[in-house]
Amino acid sequence: MNLLLLEEADFIAADRVVLADRRFTHMQEIHRVAVGDTLRVGRIGGLMGQAVVLRLEGHEAELSVSFDLPPPAKLPLTLVLALPRPKMLRRVFQTVATMGVPKVILVNSYRVEKSFWQTPFLEPEAIREQLILGLEQTRDTVLPEVIIEKRFKPFVEDRLPAISAGTLGLVGHPGQYPACPRGLNEPVTLAIGPEGGWIPYEIDLLGKAGLSPVQLGERILRVETAVTALLARLF
Repeated sequence: MNLLLLEEADFIAADRVVLADRRFTHMQEIHRVAVGDTLRVGRIGGLMGQAVVLRLEGHEAELSVSFDLPPPAKLPLTLVLALPRPKMLRRVFQTVATMGVPKVILVNSYRVEKSFWQTPFLEPEAIREQLILGLEQTRDTVLPEVIIEKRFKPFVEDRLPAISAGTLGLVGHPGQYPACPRGLNEPVTLAIGPEGGWIPYEIDLLGKAGLSPVQLGERILRVETAVTALLARLF
């Protein structure tokens, strides 16, 4: 935890917070704080700054907080992602938050198993928990927006063209396609498929919506690896 993220419910005054959950445990067991120590803090959706430990008791800590730093800029990216396996989904949420993705759209695909949509990891609170872990790691305060689109064809045909308009539309997909570009300074709409890749029909629909296939080489990557590799290469 490189940044202590604060919720509105933590505040007992404009410049005071009380913590009594996993963050308090982390302060004790990892940071080993004492009264008078300082910590990096951020207000969810707001600025970052510093906290001074005012009081430590067996079950809670009181901190004085001040905020004066903006969070880091997000990537100019909309990520369209075929729903990964539930266990992988949690890691992907942390990754996109850590790497500064502002918007993630989870979509269906022919190779996405129907059971994946029943996972409790898609519940709003479960999504938020993983995104916060990513923000804590990277020192950011702004939660990515997560949109769920369970019907691939209506989304790609009716909504994706407007989303990708004015951006460089790309589809990460193995095959005889151009190499993924590097070091871009323009907005991108990027679609990444399931581990088995998009089927030809899906590639065709994505192409009609303005997204062109690109590849990273011959190796077939796990979704979480492909997300990291593509974002690092693009930006």
